[in-house]
Amino acid sequence: MPAGTTPLLIGLSAVMVAVDGDAPLVLVTRRGSEDALPFGPFNPGEHRTFDLSLRGWVREQTGFELGYVEQLYTFGDKDRETPEATLAGAPRNARVISVGYLALTPEARPAGAGFEARWQGWYRYFPWEDHRHGRPAMIDEEIAPRLLTWAAGKELCLERARVAFGLDGMRWAEERVLDRYELLYEAGLVAECARDAGLPEPDIRLGETMASDHRRILATAISRLRGKVKYRPVVFELMPDRFTLTALQRTMEAILGLGLHTQNFRRALEKARLVEGTGAMETGTGGRPAELYRFHRDPSAATAAAGLSTPRRSAD
Repeated sequence: MPAGTTPLLIGLSAVMVAVDGDAPLVLVTRRGSEDALPFGPFNPGEHRTFDLSLRGWVREQTGFELGYVEQLYTFGDKDRETPEATLAGAPRNARVISVGYLALTPEARPAGAGFEARWQGWYRYFPWEDHRHGRPAMIDEEIAPRLLTWAAGKELCLERARVAFGLDGMRWAEERVLDRYELLYEAGLVAECARDAGLPEPDIRLGETMASDHRRILATAISRLRGKVKYRPVVFELMPDRFTLTALQRTMEAILGLGLHTQNFRRALEKARLVEGTGAMETGTGGRPAELYRFHRDPSAATAAAGLSTPRRSAD
């Protein structure tokens, strides 16, 4: 390598998602005092593809056999690994490129021995994103006043704040998770911004911090998943083989951070013909037995199946 050339290293970040009841979960590790996404190196001498590399080191480190996986984005901004690179043995001046992946699993089982990983609710990192029980008070009491002060006199920034956080009567758009996080970062309202710039932490705590730019990667994954469940049936990758319609609705609500209108949701589900009854009933819940359903995979369909309709409750 010529003198003065910056070493370029490639790593793979895994956003592994599961839903437990009404809790959307992400698998995290610990780096120092901060949570981090599972992250492993890509070795071109050993791995034929990024996908095989990802599956291999996830299997070795966590014991998980990945099922549904899709590539998210390539994160390569300069200094994104401030204050240190994440690959063991990496030169201090290395430029670390991370290829992010979204992986879905129907069960949040514990990680394998030898790897310190655990499942955490993703709303601990983005508490302003959960609107299932109404608009979080922190948006209007803490976030909006600070954003509007920061954006004063900058019409473009003001418009971004209004659109991202549904201010001044604008509709909340659940897919804008990344837009909202990046806006808060630019405004200096999340701790990662202060950490990366070597400045004092902001006077408010907006969610738990993550190492490097991993909260941005997680925001990208949530944005992608919230959008994709509406036009592809990927939500069933998070469901067991058999499930009740109530469990399916709760899973959708957990992902979207929204309450859904039950009757309209079920009517749309019936019209889409994405599920079929098994004839078996759920027992042992203490309530009225509910029929168990399964995802209806139609191999004769000419095009890919659509996603699920997301009719909001009228109060949302």
